[in-house]
Amino acid sequence: MAITRPAPNTGAPPVTGPGAGPKNPKNQISKGSRETDGGRGREAGGGGRGSQGGKDPDREGWHLNSPLVLVMVLLVVVVAQGSVRRALSAPVMQSWMTVFVAVVVQALPFLVLGVLLSAAIAVFVPASFFARALPGRPALAVPVAGLAGAILPGCECASVPVAGALVRRGVTPAAAIAFLLSAPAINPIVLTATAVAFPRDPEMVLGRFAASLLVACVMGWLWQRVGRTDWLRLPEKGSYDGQSKGAAFWGSVRHDVMHAGGFLVLGAMAAATLKAVAPASWLRTAADNPAVSVLALAVLAVLLSICSEADAFVAASLTQFSLTAKLAFLVVGPMIDLKLFAMQAGTFGRGFALRFAPVTFVLAIAGAVATAAVLL
Repeated sequence: MAITRPAPNTGAPPVTGPGAGPKNPKNQISKGSRETDGGRGREAGGGGRGSQGGKDPDREGWHLNSPLVLVMVLLVVVVAQGSVRRALSAPVMQSWMTVFVAVVVQALPFLVLGVLLSAAIAVFVPASFFARALPGRPALAVPVAGLAGAILPGCECASVPVAGALVRRGVTPAAAIAFLLSAPAINPIVLTATAVAFPRDPEMVLGRFAASLLVACVMGWLWQRVGRTDWLRLPEKGSYDGQSKGAAFWGSVRHDVMHAGGFLVLGAMAAATLKAVAPASWLRTAADNPAVSVLALAVLAVLLSICSEADAFVAASLTQFSLTAKLAFLVVGPMIDLKLFAMQAGTFGRGFALRFAPVTFVLAIAGAVATAAVLL
């Protein structure tokens, strides 16, 4: 007969049988560890649910995200394909689709190339390189930083964090501002795209280069003269710092493609709408007045927020407007638009953006008009 003896006060399980011990101590230790870990997990999980207002993360329900929206849109198109076909067969929609597809197809290769190059520069070129390459005197560092944009391809989405990194590494803010404004407007990718978009007007390439560089340098010198340090918030550590080079590169590419590609589509839709829907009399009225046409396209550049690698194709599609108005569109867009204002406010502070944006807008228009009077 088996005799059960009481367990000692060590907390071990009762021993059954003479001289019997646990059949598998390891299993019991593992079980105890799992229970302890489970208790800790439940405590951590309870804390997490408590911080989320008592909601279980696994039971929060549906979240509206981009893939879900895309699937829903595709389902709607499939279900209503008959109505969609009838709508697209209308002459107005045929014209709209022609302009939209033409703008996107022409601009997309330059957009992708620009995003890849800007990501490579942001990740693989150290910010200390710019600090060593710039002159010590701020008055000379401004034009050198502006000209650096001509040899360092990058869109405006990439120029803001690069300029922030320059300021964080000790580069004078005046030079960083000059680079911020010139890099997305005069780099080789943008100038090549401009030449392709305006094959019969090669002077547009030179005009864009001269006007953008002029405005960038003037803004840098203006900041050096009247800028105050309390207007500028020192940028924080870059979002990709601390990651591997490959992860940072592809993270930058994904970010820029999603943002720039979306704005390209919106810009192409707006250009197609202006061509197909807006009454021709309205466009002629705006185009016939030089001042109104310049101001109208400058405001349009701010609202559309098109990536600089693609904006030349949108400008070229607005055939009713003069070359001067189109040049204002090309100069204003890479320097100040809605997305750039948000990025500048997030990087350098809202006070900086509120002062920087209106002055840049006015000087960009003035620089475009003055350059057009000489070159166009």
